Amino acid sequence: MQLNKLSLLGFKNYSEADFVFTKNINCFVGNNGEGKTNLLDAIHYLAFCKSFFNPNDSQNIFHGNPFFVIQGEFLSDDATKEEVYCGFKRNEKKLFKKNKKEYSRLAEHIGYIPLVMVSPADSELITEGSESRRKFMDSAIAQYNKKYLEQLLAYNKVLAHRNALLKTFAEGRYYDKETMAVWDEQLIPLGISIHKERTLFIDKFIPIFNHFYQLISGGKELVSIEYSSQLSGQQFDALLEQAVKKDLQLSYSSVGIHKDDLVFKIADFAVKKFGSQGQQKSFLIALKLAQFEFLKNITKKMPLLLLDDIYDKLDENRVQQLMQLVSSDGFGQLFITDTHDDRIARIFKKIKTEFKLFKIKNGSIEN
Repeated sequence: MQLNKLSLLGFKNYSEADFVFTKNINCFVGNNGEGKTNLLDAIHYLAFCKSFFNPNDSQNIFHGNPFFVIQGEFLSDDATKEEVYCGFKRNEKKLFKKNKKEYSRLAEHIGYIPLVMVSPADSELITEGSESRRKFMDSAIAQYNKKYLEQLLAYNKVLAHRNALLKTFAEGRYYDKETMAVWDEQLIPLGISIHKERTLFIDKFIPIFNHFYQLISGGKELVSIEYSSQLSGQQFDALLEQAVKKDLQLSYSSVGIHKDDLVFKIADFAVKKFGSQGQQKSFLIALKLAQFEFLKNITKKMPLLLLDDIYDKLDENRVQQLMQLVSSDGFGQLFITDTHDDRIARIFKKIKTEFKLFKIKNGSIEN
């Protein structure tokens, strides 16, 4: 997949802007706060129907505007031109179209444009709670398995009803087993199916991740990822039954795939506690590159790769190694942000790779 053109109207700090990209490497350079990352976020919108950073669509509208529009012209791997449109007006439903045909459900679009974004915000995968790591799994799987996304949305909906019922029981100081069974009967098959798909994903993902970590780190350390789930080796119906008393005390469901986690280790120790800053950064880059490779292999499409503020993660030597890697034939179109045009240009000239530079200032391209 390749993005040829991007048009913005009233999006974040862009009143109006148009971009024409090269099929290889596109660099957005400029000082902090000028709008470089906002361009990556606009591309993310076209792939996932939402912002990478801010889930509140109304907060992504240019100050004083009543709406925003993001449009992209794509070239598919079979050389077919495709147009994707995202429009949002305050207090109205978000409008998403492909080739001028509106989607009835946004979930139908997920996976059409495979995309991986590398951002300083990725540090949350290591430092924050399990929700961030579940989102990482879900984002990857949903891009190639539409049934999984539908089941995940259904699971969360049923879970919300179950939690509301638990709260009602707690407040009324009673328990109705038959009413609870109505929601459990829906939750159990969804949870089992999601757990199975996550297990399959991680089993295939780990060898790819290990390969990229060794490339980035120079093979200095052994790393591992473990999928932690209450459903591993346990029957979901039995778990729910055993947890009833605890759930009533807590007023929410304490067992299920919504408690799943990924355990990141380096030399058998937690990366969060014992990994150096450099090791953590290498771990995160390897995670995202492995996600790219996994999606490419399973979808048979070349994902877009977005690298935001790469010097936040790596020193110049590591950045050069990374740029050499991602500009090889195994990768497709890249979008990169940096604060120094001379620094990024120097690297690509050194590794003899063609690139296109966009100087961004206050939401516009500087000539």
